[in-house]
Amino acid sequence: MKHPERCTKVTFSCGPKGHFRSLSSAYRDGLLAVLAAALVFADCATNPATGQRQLSLVSEAQEIQMGKEADPQVVGSIGLVPQQELQTYVQRVGTTLAANSERPTLQWTFRVVDDAAVNAFALPGGYIYVTRGLLAHMNSEAELASVLGHEIGHVTARHSVSQMSKSQLMNIGLMVGMILRPQLQNFGGLAQAGMELLFLKYSRDDENQADDLGLRYLTRAGYDPRPMAQVFRTLQRVGAAQGEGRVPGWLSTHPDPGDRGRRMEAAVTALPGGQAAGRVERDSYLQRLDGLVFGDDPREGYFRNNVFYHPEMRFRFDFPQGWKPSNQKQAVGAMSPNQDAVVVITLANRPSAQAAYQEFFSQQGIQRGQPWRGNINGLPAYTNAFAAQTEQGVLQGLAAFVEHGGKVFQILGYAPSSPWARYEATVSNSVGSFAPLTNARDLSVQPKRLDIVTVAQAMTIEDFARRYPSTVSVQALAILNGVEPGDRLEAGRKAKRVVGGELP
Repeated sequence: MKHPERCTKVTFSCGPKGHFRSLSSAYRDGLLAVLAAALVFADCATNPATGQRQLSLVSEAQEIQMGKEADPQVVGSIGLVPQQELQTYVQRVGTTLAANSERPTLQWTFRVVDDAAVNAFALPGGYIYVTRGLLAHMNSEAELASVLGHEIGHVTARHSVSQMSKSQLMNIGLMVGMILRPQLQNFGGLAQAGMELLFLKYSRDDENQADDLGLRYLTRAGYDPRPMAQVFRTLQRVGAAQGEGRVPGWLSTHPDPGDRGRRMEAAVTALPGGQAAGRVERDSYLQRLDGLVFGDDPREGYFRNNVFYHPEMRFRFDFPQGWKPSNQKQAVGAMSPNQDAVVVITLANRPSAQAAYQEFFSQQGIQRGQPWRGNINGLPAYTNAFAAQTEQGVLQGLAAFVEHGGKVFQILGYAPSSPWARYEATVSNSVGSFAPLTNARDLSVQPKRLDIVTVAQAMTIEDFARRYPSTVSVQALAILNGVEPGDRLEAGRKAKRVVGGELP
């Protein structure tokens, strides 16, 4: 549970996989109404970026408004990397590329989101996001520009708008990837922590088109386009490793990055003389990454076996043994092996446990059961069994509201009524485990960070790992530095290592 106090119930995106929640019904219905009205006036226009005729039921003003409304929701859901100088830098690089696109007058916004995944995505209207995990795996400004150029291409080609115009918008907010089974959906705030938005998936043609447009913007902005192929090799290697970080979001919805890399190599080779050269900005880019958090930040919570520790909010919690855990920005939870029960912790935005308790049980359809405890491990608490009527049937569970460290924590454990009896004791034990975190080692844990060093003499990546010890594997170091095992790093080259982050 990373920063649940920043959580929001309303988010929307038209990019690859990420960590967002579903559209609000009002916002979704408004968009659907726009599409329904536009069907009467549907027409095709030539897109200036692609030169192709394109069905468009969403005006540019509507497109811009969608992005404008969704941007603060993305920021609230994921959070931004706090280094303002890094934000300013990415904005500058992106703005330069966008100025060379066919839609230079959009109010282009580029943000670095605080996510360890290797990912990038775009919203309609010129809102583009890259994760700190992606920045960590790039090795030059030209590589970063390749990613930004690709995402700019999705916006200039209006791929999201085109998808909406083909009536695929209805899937967003109505079809959601759940941490729970359908019978646990759509119950007030209970299932919010388990929802993840099912994003629009671009077609292979859309992705290839965005690659081509990204190459166009790279060369127009004076970058060397050759590093673009390296980006795809890196994505492919991260996906294959699936170890020191998460699988790139690009791999979940995009064509094979190896094929795209080879395609881009051929495209660069075919460029007119002089275009296949330009700025790379390797060393200056790497220096900007010095000290960047790498991987998941344990200060925002981490698991050791089934026990969850949160140093920033100073609590610990025992989830049921064998349940599948998930630590997200708004919540931390775990799901039963049969996927029919869940325990979730969020923050209640109320001044006291009593106020949060009263609000919860004032919701329509919730019946109060037997009181449980007046405190949990010495912390003021209001707890009750409950039953809730949903469209899929009755849920039963335990609700606890605990005051700790100036915050109110909401702990919910629940399941459909039929299996609840076999989960009740397990959930009760788990809820009753919430306690202050007092162990100094647990409280002082720090994240892994990138450390940029200048290689003193030529050496292999394996020698580099011995000379400059890291807290990740040699394989991860090779991927981070864009080299293969056994490759030599020349003297004077800047290279990344990873330091710190050892858990107790």
